[in-house]
Amino acid sequence: MFLTIRKIINKNMKIAQVVCTFPPYSGGIGNSAYRIEKLLADKHEVTTFTPYNLKPWLKAGHGAFLPQLLFRLRKFDYIYLHYPFFGSAEIVWLFKIFCKKPKLIIQYHMDVKNFSLKNRILSWPSLLIRKSLFKKAETIICASLNYISHSQIKDFYLKYPDKFSEIPFGVDIQKYQPKTINQPSKNRLLARAKEIVHHINDHFIKKDRLDFIFVGGLDQAHYFKGVDILLNALASLSPHHWSLNIVGSGDLQTKYVALTEKLNLKKQVKFCGNLNEADLIRTLQNSDLLILPSINSNEAFGLVLIEALACGVPVIASDLPGVSGVFENYQHGLLVEPGSTDDLKRKLEFIFNNEDLRRLMSLSARKLAENKYDIRLIGEKFEKILK
Repeated sequence: MFLTIRKIINKNMKIAQVVCTFPPYSGGIGNSAYRIEKLLADKHEVTTFTPYNLKPWLKAGHGAFLPQLLFRLRKFDYIYLHYPFFGSAEIVWLFKIFCKKPKLIIQYHMDVKNFSLKNRILSWPSLLIRKSLFKKAETIICASLNYISHSQIKDFYLKYPDKFSEIPFGVDIQKYQPKTINQPSKNRLLARAKEIVHHINDHFIKKDRLDFIFVGGLDQAHYFKGVDILLNALASLSPHHWSLNIVGSGDLQTKYVALTEKLNLKKQVKFCGNLNEADLIRTLQNSDLLILPSINSNEAFGLVLIEALACGVPVIASDLPGVSGVFENYQHGLLVEPGSTDDLKRKLEFIFNNEDLRRLMSLSARKLAENKYDIRLIGEKFEKILK
């Protein structure tokens, strides 16, 4: 269903992406693979293999055993493996033992922690061959070398630093942009009317009220997003006027809805479910602050952070390796102590009490996205890797 094969004459390279998830499932790894496919497909023939288009022999969570890859990967120039992918990383490793031709690129997304006993057992084969697999790679791409230097593979990085290339995630800044510059009108009168509407909304209708947004999976695989910490911190802000849109879905949503009711936040918190790209952009544009209070290094970057920055939305995110390098503290947003409800409360209070700074952060956020995360700049980095 999601097998994507683009065949155009005179394509430079044949590239096979191997990834555990892919849209419409909401998640950073899958969304990253989707963007890389779109990025490379203009110049190369890209085929994306997932458990959705190859029937797994075994499947548990996001892990899947896909032995079919042994026969599918032969015709490619490059294999682009998104790691972790338990059950299929082993297949790629086995393939590379016997077949040298396709070059291997690995993108290391994140550490995986707090497995259940069952998943821990199922992940052992992948962990046992990981070092050998990484040695077979031409290069290992990561969004942040700072994250890698604190990760579960830091010893491998210290021993083979030349294997690693830092390429941050990218965002289409033509789509993700502040609402004030979205689809500029050629009609000066209409443009001026829009400015007046925005001014009235920000200074009178929304006066003293801030609209927050959280974007992330609400399933067990994304337990580390810190939604419960966010809700508890907001519960202590009763003197302030605020609202929160929670974008995402999953099996933990019922738990979060119950917590919202317990904290008497039902009127202020809206569970939006999964949004298509256009609705997500619109919701970001109407937000004053994005909050990503992740609790551990399962959060390696935070793709939603750069989407918010591109829309001119400042962010609050946990001070974690990788995440902390996405933006400058007190310039584009604020860093918060991971797992700390009290520190998140303090940072939210700071935002409420420093409106002028928040507006400056908004302007700086957009400039950062333009200068560092523009998808066209990221595409140039990938082309250098392939050459």
